[in-house]
Order: sequence, then C-alpha cells, then structure tokens
Amino acid sequence: MRSVSIFGSTGSIGESTFDLLMRAGGPTAFRTVALTGWRNVARLAQQARALRAEFAVTAYADCLPALQDALAGSGVRVAAGPAAILEAADRPADWTMSAIVGAAGLAPGYRALRHGGTLALANKESLVSAGRLLLDEAERHGATIVPVDSEHSAIFQALRGEDPAAVEAVTITASGGAFRDWPLERLARATVAEASVHPNWAMGQRITIDSASMFNKAMELIETHVFFGLPSEAIGVVLHPESLVHALVTFRDGATIAHLGPPDMRHAIGFALHWPARGHLKLPRLDLAAAGRLTFATPDPVRYPALGLAREVMAEGGLAGAAFTAAKEAALDAFIEGTIRFTDMAAVVAEVLARLSGSSGLGIAPASLDNVADMDREARRLAMDAARARGQD
Repeated sequence: MRSVSIFGSTGSIGESTFDLLMRAGGPTAFRTVALTGWRNVARLAQQARALRAEFAVTAYADCLPALQDALAGSGVRVAAGPAAILEAADRPADWTMSAIVGAAGLAPGYRALRHGGTLALANKESLVSAGRLLLDEAERHGATIVPVDSEHSAIFQALRGEDPAAVEAVTITASGGAFRDWPLERLARATVAEASVHPNWAMGQRITIDSASMFNKAMELIETHVFFGLPSEAIGVVLHPESLVHALVTFRDGATIAHLGPPDMRHAIGFALHWPARGHLKLPRLDLAAAGRLTFATPDPVRYPALGLAREVMAEGGLAGAAFTAAKEAALDAFIEGTIRFTDMAAVVAEVLARLSGSSGLGIAPASLDNVADMDREARRLAMDAARARGQD
C-alpha cells in the first residue's frame, strides 16, 4: 500500500489533496503517515480520522490540547510546533504533498526528499528561495519533485517525452487577478476584502491577494527558471482571463504545445499523485464550446510591477530569491494588517532588493538552508522597516 503525507492539509491545496485521496479509496488505498495543519484543528482531526493517519501535527503549541481532545481514542499520535512538523517530515512516505504556504514550507519539503520518494511541490517559496538546494537534495537521494502549480504541472506534462534541449520558450498564463480591469488610479485604494476574491480560482487569502498583485506570477517566473533550467528571456507571461490554458511550450521547430484544463487544482494534484501513470480522475472536463473563446493579452508592467522584480531576481541569482520571498511575505502581512496600501507591496520589495544588492552576498548561491534562513530574516526585517515608514507617510 502506498504511503502518503500531506503538509498543509487544511489549506486549499491540502483539502483538494484530501478529496482526491478519499475519492481513490482513502485508508483502503493509502497509508497516511502524517498530516499537518495550522489552527483549524477540528478539520485536521476530521481528516486524520477519515484517512486513519498515524500522526497529526498542528503548527501551534496552544492548539495541542484541542487536537488531543478531537483525536482522543482514535489511535492517531498528535504533536504541535515547528519541531513536530519536521518530525513528521522525517517519517518516510512514498509520496509527500508540500502545501504549507510561505517560507515555513521549505524545511519540511527539503527533509522529505531524504526518503527518496515523490515530493508533490505546491509551495512556491521552496524553489524560489532555495531551488538549487532542493534539486540537488532530490538528486542525492533519488527523489522526484513533481510540480503542482497548475502552470508548472502544465509545462511538466507538455515536456513528457520531449528533448528539453529542443525547447525555445515557455509561456505561463495569468488570470490577472481581482483587479485586472480596474483603473490604475483606483488600485491604491483597494481593500484587503476586494483583493481576497479571485475571479476564477478558489484559493486561500494570501495566494488570492498575490494573484491580484501578480506576485504569484512573479514567483512562478522564478520557479520556471529554476526548475526547468530556462533563461529569463525564454520565459514569458500572458494574461488569459479564462484560466483554461495553463502554459504553452514552444519548440525550436516552431511548434507550440499548450496544456488546457478547467481551473481546478485537483487536476494538477491528481497528476502528481498518480505520476508517472495517469489516474482515472472523476473531475470536471474542459468544454471549449461552453467556454466560447480564449483571450490573451500582454501584462501591463505598470499595473504589475512584481513581474519586473522577478526578472531582477533571476538576473541576480543566488540568495535573491530568498530575499524576494521574505520581503514579499512581510509586505503582504503589512497590507493585510492595514499598514500599507495594495500598491505599496511592490515598492517595499523593490526597496529591500535595492538595499541588499551589492553589499550582502545577495548573488551568492546558498550552501545550506541556514544561509537561506539568514537572508530570510534580514529581508523580513528590512521589509518591515520599509512598510512602517510607508505607513507613517
């Protein structure tokens, strides 16, 4: 029986993964080694009981008593805190979903690679901040990383059986987020509630806001660069409001292969779950006649300055990705807390990159996760300072 673990099981990706496991037979088809979540311990306990998990972990120590009560008599071992999450990652599993949001997801995913299984990677920050370390660790232990972002899953699938050297360019698509049709002058007044509603996808608040600012697409540009080894100039972005085409790969003979599918993350997760085979997924199918049309446009760099910042990070290399993700997370926190405006987030990140460039070893490749963590702390500190200064203006 195949063993699985889900890190971030109560988030949107984790819930979709849980749904697919249950559709495929749940505990009769999989041995669930570990589930981890945040404060929604009631849901974490429900999942653990349904999958008969061996280990359930909440990231917060103050939530441990509630989790213990919810799983009393179930036989599921429970624990809490960052060390417990790493303990869960140290438990061997054939297949691990890395869906913890933010930099917190890096260490568990990295540790899980040591078992030589498959890491289904939904955590964007891992590849952006420490991609080379992850790829080297996977190679060292004979593990496989299968991307779960819809765009990178699409590229991964389009390249099956193809010679990577024959790739000329890759194009990832973007919905444009909640504010794609807003007048530019209105963006500074955008509220957290308005930024938290996506026109196509059902996702968590943070990733939905990142979609509105296009920071998610900036991260995906860097991920594509790292994971597929493509130069910045070979990676493009187009606005595609329908979210039906997820990526396009153009080859040196002029042919372009596009991956299409409904805006439902279970398709990419299901591909990773059954890889290298294709499972029989009873999910919505694409109906082009119902869609009516597919439209595309070039993103406005003024509306989406995060895309330009991603190009700077790719050019800098080294620890620039770690600084970028940390500054982005801190700026997002400041926006959610009401300290800065929506349009200030990109300005905060740009200021952090400018302050670190040339004097902090930003372009030097990290030798360990400790290097990444050090840069993460420094970039967050600078970002919080920059956000406070803007909030006082």
